[in-house]
Amino acid sequence: MAESDLDSYAVITEGLTRRFGSIVAVDHVDLRIKRGEIYGFLGPNGAGKSTTIRMLCGLLDATEGSGWVLGHDIATEPERIKEKIGYMSQRFSLYEDLTVRENLDFYASLYSVPNGLKRARIEQMIQMADLTGRESALAAHLSGGWKQRLALGCSIIHKPELLFLDEPTAGVDPVSRRNFWDLIYRLSEEGITVVATTHYMDEAEHCDSLGFIYQGRITAQGGREEIRANALEGQVIEIECQPMREATIFLETLPGVAEVVRFGNTIHVVTEDRSLSPADVEARLIGERLKVKRVEATIPSIEDIFVSFVGLADRRSLRAQLKRMREGGI
Repeated sequence: MAESDLDSYAVITEGLTRRFGSIVAVDHVDLRIKRGEIYGFLGPNGAGKSTTIRMLCGLLDATEGSGWVLGHDIATEPERIKEKIGYMSQRFSLYEDLTVRENLDFYASLYSVPNGLKRARIEQMIQMADLTGRESALAAHLSGGWKQRLALGCSIIHKPELLFLDEPTAGVDPVSRRNFWDLIYRLSEEGITVVATTHYMDEAEHCDSLGFIYQGRITAQGGREEIRANALEGQVIEIECQPMREATIFLETLPGVAEVVRFGNTIHVVTEDRSLSPADVEARLIGERLKVKRVEATIPSIEDIFVSFVGLADRRSLRAQLKRMREGGI
C-alpha cells in the first residue's frame, strides 16, 4: 500500500471478506473512503454493512483480505484504530439509569479524555447535541431523537478523526432523522470523516460518496452525481396514467423494459437502453386506450440505481424489502 494512499484515504480495503461457517457475509469488498468526506454505505438488512463496519473498527477479524483505517492495519493495529475512531449504532449502549451529563462523563472516562479537558468536552457535547436544559434528565426518559443525539455526543466526546455510524437512524421519526443529519454536517465541516451505513435510500442525498452493497458484494461505488450520471445504461421514464394496474401490467410486456415500479401516484419504467423513448411509451399507452396524463424522462432515484445493479431475479424481492423498510422504519 502506497504511503500517499494512506495519507489521502481514511479507509482502504482490498478483498475484505468475512465468513461465518459456510455463509459469506462480506465478499471481497474493496473500499476507498477519502479523509474528510461523508461516505454512505447503502444496502438492505443482511447485505453485509454492519459486518464490514465491525471489521473496520477492529471488533471482528477478517477471514480474508486486508484493510487500513487512518493509516493503521486492521489486522495488526486494532487498538490504535479504536483510539482514533468513534462508533455509534442503532443499539448504542446508553445507560438509562444515568443522566445525560452522567452518560457523557462515563464515556469521557471510557475514552480516556484527560481530567483537565473532560468538563469542557462534556459542555461542548451538550451544546453540539442541543441538550442544554436536559443535562439532569435520565436517559430512560428521553425520546428516541434525543437519545440519538446523546449517543452521538458520547461517541465523539474524545474528538475522533473518523466516525462510524451503523444504522443510526433506523426506527427514528423523519424530523429526528433530519435533525441528526444536520449534526453530521456540522461534524464533517470540522474535518471529521463520517462513514454511515443505512438502508434508507433517501439518506444517500446527505453523502459525498456512496457504496452500494448487496449480498456481501459492492455493486457500485463513487461520487453521488457520478453514480447518477453513469449508473444506468437505459433511462427512467415517469408516467401518470389511469388505471394504474392495467398500465403497469401492459408496460411490463413492452420490449426494452427492464423494470416497472409504482411510486405513489406514478409509475417508473426503467429501460434497458435508450431506444425506448417517452414518446414511444406514451403512444403505446394511448394505443391501449389508457388515460395518459404525463410521460417524461426523469432523474433516477437512488433506489432505482441500486436495484439496477442486482440481477433480474432479485429485483422484485429487493424492491419489496426496501418498501417494507421505508414504510415500517425497520
